[in-house]
Amino acid sequence: MSKKTFDAEAIYAGLRDSVADALAKVPARRPHIIGIYSGGAWIAERLHRDLGLTTPMGALSSAFHRDDYGRRGLPAEMKSTDLSFEIRGADIILVDDILFTGRTVRAAINELFDYGRPARVELAVLLDRGGRELPFEPRYCGLVHPLAADHAFVLSRDEAGRLALRIE
Repeated sequence: MSKKTFDAEAIYAGLRDSVADALAKVPARRPHIIGIYSGGAWIAERLHRDLGLTTPMGALSSAFHRDDYGRRGLPAEMKSTDLSFEIRGADIILVDDILFTGRTVRAAINELFDYGRPARVELAVLLDRGGRELPFEPRYCGLVHPLAADHAFVLSRDEAGRLALRIE
């Protein structure tokens, strides 16, 4: 099967710039970045660093809240949620790598609310591939690229933290 690749670094730069522009419009805003394991956590780490945010960041696992848990099972590398700050009343930017059906986002929000009720949750994604089954749309998005359900985007990260994206 042929594989198409994308410039994931350029897509990331677009996402970073859209978040930076929104934050510049409200200088007093102090959001917490939370990434969904694993690709969303990679992107969240970079956004946190590149935007120079001083608020603590976090990462969460949506595995136990997925409605298809029985079919999918546990991920090969199970990571636990790490939120070292108060969620109740917080301004959150929830970060994922690829938005497809919306099921991961729904599960992540359920996990997040287990820790408290934030004041605001905005969604940032590297790529929106369409095919939504649940009503979630990103506030910040690096690229919209519809993809047939029988294909998949695969995000990877090298030792230096550079992102790569391909279709399989």
